[in-house]
Amino acid sequence: MSSRTALRSLARTTVLVALATTLLTGCVQAVPLEPADNANDPACADVTVRLPDTVADKPKRETTAQATGAWGDPAAVLLHCGVAVPGPTTDACIALNGVDWIADESEAASDTYRYTTYGRDPAVEVVINADPETGGVSGTTALIDLTSAVSAIPATSACLAPSDVLE
Repeated sequence: MSSRTALRSLARTTVLVALATTLLTGCVQAVPLEPADNANDPACADVTVRLPDTVADKPKRETTAQATGAWGDPAAVLLHCGVAVPGPTTDACIALNGVDWIADESEAASDTYRYTTYGRDPAVEVVINADPETGGVSGTTALIDLTSAVSAIPATSACLAPSDVLE
């Protein structure tokens, strides 16, 4: 075998090994999630097909449950459609681009925030890891990025400010 043939063979082998390594390390496992109780609601299918490819600059990942979404590796944003519709609450309500979200900050000490749509049936819940050391994201950015998908469920009511109720 000539040295030129040996070099080609070595180069070809190197490329194949590099390609195989890339393919094997590029495989990201699906995010294991449980479906919400009402995940089979047809409106959740409308949300699911509209989920964006990126949220807060994190790529979308495959999930193991119906009507769910996940973004980032490790997952920084998790979405469940079909969660229980919240009733009136004194929890903070955030209105972003026409979608009202109830903010649950009970796990804020661990940089985890839970937001549930208000005034939409079925409801959508988004859990956000905001810890920058583990690849967390801004809750506001994530919710804005999900607006188009969540807006597939029509709003039937909206959050009220305390002044609206007291007047």
